[in-house]
Amino acid sequence: MFQKLIEKAEIQFSALKPFVLYRKPLEQNVIGLFQNDDALHYVQEYTKNGFVFAPFNADEPTIFMQIDEKVIVVYEEAKTTNEPSEIKVEEDDRSKEFHINLVKKGIDAIKNNAFKKVVLSRKIEVGIKKSAFVLFQELLANYDNAFCYLWYHPKVGLWLGATPEILLRAENSQLKTMSLAGTQKYTGNESPEWGMKELEEQALVTSYISKAIAPEVKQLKISETTSVRAGNLWHLRTSVSGIMNNNAIHSIIKALHPTPAVCGLPKKETKAFVIAHENYNREFYTGFLGELNFKEEQFRSGNRRNKENQAYKTIKNTSSLYVNLRCMQVKQDKAYIYVGGGITKDSIPNKEWEETVAKSKTMLKVLLD
Repeated sequence: MFQKLIEKAEIQFSALKPFVLYRKPLEQNVIGLFQNDDALHYVQEYTKNGFVFAPFNADEPTIFMQIDEKVIVVYEEAKTTNEPSEIKVEEDDRSKEFHINLVKKGIDAIKNNAFKKVVLSRKIEVGIKKSAFVLFQELLANYDNAFCYLWYHPKVGLWLGATPEILLRAENSQLKTMSLAGTQKYTGNESPEWGMKELEEQALVTSYISKAIAPEVKQLKISETTSVRAGNLWHLRTSVSGIMNNNAIHSIIKALHPTPAVCGLPKKETKAFVIAHENYNREFYTGFLGELNFKEEQFRSGNRRNKENQAYKTIKNTSSLYVNLRCMQVKQDKAYIYVGGGITKDSIPNKEWEETVAKSKTMLKVLLD
């Protein structure tokens, strides 16, 4: 069944029609959504039911894929272990020099009180011989604790990735989001030790998210910060939850995106700095994607004495949106990988470069293995 889904997607791709294949973290099902024509749709009020794909720049429109056909299959392939990658990355001296200088500019701006934190990134070009469908299957095999996807629209392009970060999950009025910041390599350590730079960065992100959504939710709760592993990396994660006022998902998305984990603090100033200085267009990297207003049936037990009414059905409205990290864009025989990191006043430029090298291995692992 799984291979039939891949074949269906390949036919859709050859016919130049939009589709997305994806699997949620720690789930067995792979979902395929297919649109029957090549129309390019957008969403504004976030009241429609479909799959959304949003760019980093929130001033640009969010793409909406309508669901003309939905296929759900069980992923059948054996999973591999998420051991640290041994991929050797050839460093481009010019790219390294540019990124280190970019980080230095960011640190100088922070010290001059332009902003508190900024997230700076770069793009890596890699020649590939594998098809996007093979790459997607390798993402599924290697990263079962990430949102793995393959998204295509003939008028936009082809993207795929394995992202560990939730933008938000909503079930009726229940809302959950997270702050994810701080990075260090996984080297077999089951209990990583975090420095002040990472802890302060995480605290900044958590504080921002909590304040940003506070006007739109009640019963706001903030969890303890924990260490979570994503492939060959460790991150710090804090969960934030509450009950939405009037199911205000559009207002919450507007408040959150782009989050300080992918842009910086404050949002307006750091976004302007990123666009002015990164020297490339992020497009959909650090945007978000996922299910919008999906309807799910929920069965509950009824009165046992009445066999004709032993269960009754309710419909819940759910949305699951993920930040588009650890991703790549594929164009013919080239893949473009996007990586970045949070910069604070305590950042060390060479270490920030090394962090982007470590993060690039998530995608390079499936490209070059």
